[in-house]
Amino acid sequence: MFGKIIFWLESHQQACFYKKYLGVECPGCGMQRAFIELLKGNWWESIILFPALLPTISLISYLILHLIFKFRNGANILKILFIVNTSMVVLSYIYKLLT
Repeated sequence: MFGKIIFWLESHQQACFYKKYLGVECPGCGMQRAFIELLKGNWWESIILFPALLPTISLISYLILHLIFKFRNGANILKILFIVNTSMVVLSYIYKLLT
């Protein structure tokens, strides 16, 4: 069952608009492939493809938990997670452009 979901995700990946029409990768390029590799259990491949995937998942998960449970310092933690996540996206994008 889980293998069928992964196969379906692999066969329905969307092409990056920027890469397709402008010829350059966007800051989110590789996220779909990294998510599929993460589902397969290939953590290292996932990190190589898109290093900010795990912080993005952490940010979204914590946001959902904060909306449900209203943590005392939740807003501040979300700000920190957002800054870390944005920094990782920007730094990995700059690295991709330079290599």
